[in-house]
Amino acid sequence: MKSQLICLLGPTAVGKTEISIQLSQRLNGEIVSVDSRQIYQQMDIGTAKPTLKEQQAARHHLIDCVDITQPFSVADYQTLADDAIAEIQNRGKRVLLVGGAGLYFRAIVDGLFEGPAADPSFRKRLEQEALQHGVDTLHNRLRACDPESAERIHPNNLTRVIRALEVYELTGTPMSEHQQQWHQGNQRYPFIAFGLTMPREILYRRIEQRVDKMLANGLIAEVESLLAEGYSRDTFALQSFGYKELIAYLDGQCTYIEAIEQLKQNTRRFAKRQLTWFRKDKRIRWIDRESTPDVVGYIMEEIESAHLDDIK
Repeated sequence: MKSQLICLLGPTAVGKTEISIQLSQRLNGEIVSVDSRQIYQQMDIGTAKPTLKEQQAARHHLIDCVDITQPFSVADYQTLADDAIAEIQNRGKRVLLVGGAGLYFRAIVDGLFEGPAADPSFRKRLEQEALQHGVDTLHNRLRACDPESAERIHPNNLTRVIRALEVYELTGTPMSEHQQQWHQGNQRYPFIAFGLTMPREILYRRIEQRVDKMLANGLIAEVESLLAEGYSRDTFALQSFGYKELIAYLDGQCTYIEAIEQLKQNTRRFAKRQLTWFRKDKRIRWIDRESTPDVVGYIMEEIESAHLDDIK
């Protein structure tokens, strides 16, 4: 029997890394990152990647495993995660899934929404349309029929935009609605999940402090270095928050102050979307960090009371 996965989820800047390291030490475990940006090798500061000291305190998996020019899908992530989980469990260690990428989490524990088979002619027609009129045309169409998917899929990710439109075209139902119908009774792994939260005003203040710290640690130099190495500004990974705002500043499209304010605002919006996604999953046990002095102790008690098979 597979041992239960311990999952620690929540929005950016809520403090998952600190708690997860303490848990891994208490549980003789290793961390599998559930993050859609920390997978990239060249993006460190802007993704709030665990520091070398933190990675030495607890072994991390699925960090620094993909070049930013390499195409990478949720299915690719699922394959790497399955391999990491098996390898950790084969060594008798506990697996901790830690992160804020809701779709990646569901891919591990519930599997992927397969959907209808691809329609090559439909895809070719949309690809031609994107070439002629721009990818924003397709993304706006997606926003009209499936606003939830449009919110989650970046306009530059043409493959995912087309797939979402394809699912709607072939089934008449938005892909986001299909994904909400995952059968939670058919879990791929047994698990217990905890979500970290805190009052919104405190979380937003932590987000702003994190951005300031990233800047102090050299975020602008990191972005400049990536551009100097020849990576395209249109690279999907570089269109994520933390990078696109500073690229706009470096290209003279806005002032430094405007770029930082936009970065903070985009990060706040991202945290809000993360919470919205996770709140829909009733299997997650929520912990308010402000009202729970000993979060690690509380989680350990919850694990023990759940009678997991190999918790000591």
